[in-house]
Amino acid sequence: MTKRPIHARLSQSDIAIQIQRLVQAIESHDTPAFRFKPTRSGFKLIERTRLSRYFDHIQQMIDLFDEHYAYRYSEHLQAFWEACQDVGLERSPRGPVCLDEEGTDYLDHYQSMNVLVARIRQLIREPRYLRRNDDHRYQARQQETGIVDYVDSVLDRYSRSVVVRIDLFYLSVARARLRAEHVFDDLDRLMAERVRNPIFEHLTGYICAVEQGESRGYHIHAAFFFNGAEIRGDLYKAQQIGELWEHITRGQGCFHSCNHDKARYGERCGVGTLRRNDRKARDNVHQVVRYLVKDDQQLLLKPQGARCLRKGQVF
Repeated sequence: MTKRPIHARLSQSDIAIQIQRLVQAIESHDTPAFRFKPTRSGFKLIERTRLSRYFDHIQQMIDLFDEHYAYRYSEHLQAFWEACQDVGLERSPRGPVCLDEEGTDYLDHYQSMNVLVARIRQLIREPRYLRRNDDHRYQARQQETGIVDYVDSVLDRYSRSVVVRIDLFYLSVARARLRAEHVFDDLDRLMAERVRNPIFEHLTGYICAVEQGESRGYHIHAAFFFNGAEIRGDLYKAQQIGELWEHITRGQGCFHSCNHDKARYGERCGVGTLRRNDRKARDNVHQVVRYLVKDDQQLLLKPQGARCLRKGQVF
């Protein structure tokens, strides 16, 4: 029998992504978590499948669902957690286990994971799960349309506008203990600065989207719009906002300014100073803000009532 490896504890974001990967793999492949091969000695040899690696952090995956925190989960996480409850997983020294079909004896860890996979596979084939997938894609399309309309309204206000695009992250040492609610608390503090910090003087609009990814965990993509008749230095403005983020996060945050990297975008550049009647530049800005609502980095869990996408009001 194979020996289960010991792994370092992953962050909340990384564990959520592991669960999503597991459910997506179950959707794509009709294999069990583990296979069993009898030997001459009478023992069963555990054979790993293409799903096996997703179970290396299974206890952490289960622990993600803490009743002390009120979260809204993605369809993938919801299917996983519902399946865990349905099969009645319990802690065990060698990994979570569940009872057999008769409910009279515990299966070993590997058999229990096969039962879990079978239940997840049943759940994700149900109409309610498929419908939630469709609803998610529809919402993303609606958000994209609303964001483009909002940008047009902002850019129409003045003859010139300054567009600042900045990504707000956390240092790797901070991500290990970072929870989704911490990110929203920091975003709330950043938004509060709009009404009292001179950095945001002449601000005409903004868009902020809280997301998560494999390489940087929880992060925020943001675009800020300023009156181009009053603001000239887009690089300095991006630097100011980034440094404010570092202050708000007490040195745990970091940032990347797209304005400092304008040469990379060439003719597709949608940041910096642009004129209201420059249709080419406006199309580029549309592409910039569409990136903020892309579907592949949506939050997999968020505090109940939290808004992942925020934008200013149109005056």
